[in-house]
Amino acid sequence: MTETERLIRAYYAAFDAGDREAMLALLAEDVAHDINQGPREVGKDAFRAFLAKMDHSYRERIRDLVVMVDASGARAAAEFLVEGEYLATDPGLPEARGQRYSLPAGAFLAVAEGRITRVTTYYNLPDWIRQVGG
Repeated sequence: MTETERLIRAYYAAFDAGDREAMLALLAEDVAHDINQGPREVGKDAFRAFLAKMDHSYRERIRDLVVMVDASGARAAAEFLVEGEYLATDPGLPEARGQRYSLPAGAFLAVAEGRITRVTTYYNLPDWIRQVGG
């Protein structure tokens, strides 16, 4: 296993453990975060705020994680299944009533100097909306 794969796996393990500070420790200070169907946010503070918003509305776990790394170790992709529970209504989305969902997702990541410098996540939002009854 390469250092980049270890880094990416540690990032998702911290996600699963609910350890947001451990996740943030694996990111570069100026991390670029491309939100699914949303804007790019830059920096750990923005990422921390995003995680807090997500934790308010969702409880999620990652399953069936597959990590792929290029030969240089500078780029990686991850494919996984998100199993979650919709806890509190996210503005602009259907009303939350504790609905459960299972959603295929993927991420592209960039790595430099042992830290994640970019996280770009994709999933099928219409499928999620269908699953939560929207």
